[in-house]
Amino acid sequence: MNELFLDVDTQIDFLYPTGALAVPGAVQILPQLAALTAYAGERGIPVLSTCDAHLEDDREFATYRAHCVAGTLGAAKAQETMQRKSRRVAVGERLEGALEGQIVMEKRTTNMFAEPSIADLLGSIQPEQIVVYGVVTEICVMHAVQGLLRLGKPVTVVSDAIFALEESRARDLLNQWRAAGCQIAKTSTIVSTNGQPRR
Repeated sequence: MNELFLDVDTQIDFLYPTGALAVPGAVQILPQLAALTAYAGERGIPVLSTCDAHLEDDREFATYRAHCVAGTLGAAKAQETMQRKSRRVAVGERLEGALEGQIVMEKRTTNMFAEPSIADLLGSIQPEQIVVYGVVTEICVMHAVQGLLRLGKPVTVVSDAIFALEESRARDLLNQWRAAGCQIAKTSTIVSTNGQPRR
């Protein structure tokens, strides 16, 4: 596997202004999310999409107001981030078969590495590059990037396809990740070079 796209929590409750835990302004990254999703599909790049799927009385709601309750509209992924065909892996289940196409893996924690199925999968693969994007920069995206860096994985963060609650915190994190060996790129760099599809 040359590349893996890691699409973090691009769900209606986070991205859209009417969402239960909306990130103000996050809707503006939808074009970049759509471009990355389409590019991966056209090039056969696997997309691992994490997805909150909370219980109605989830303990996380003591910290964050209720959001992304499994089966609700708000828990659905934004249409721009979905490929025509995808497979879903429920909390506690493990991926069966090859990591190909779009795999939507459910979780109930801000840190995807707290879900054994996700942690084991990411620990076992050896792509040449893991391209990370989604929301929220200083919460779930942060846990994803830092977990991958701890594993020694080659990470690229797409800076215009993530969105933060606090821009100053996001800038600090990008600087920290760059210093730790992470690549920082724009969507246009990921999907093309000089206007031509990237090889």
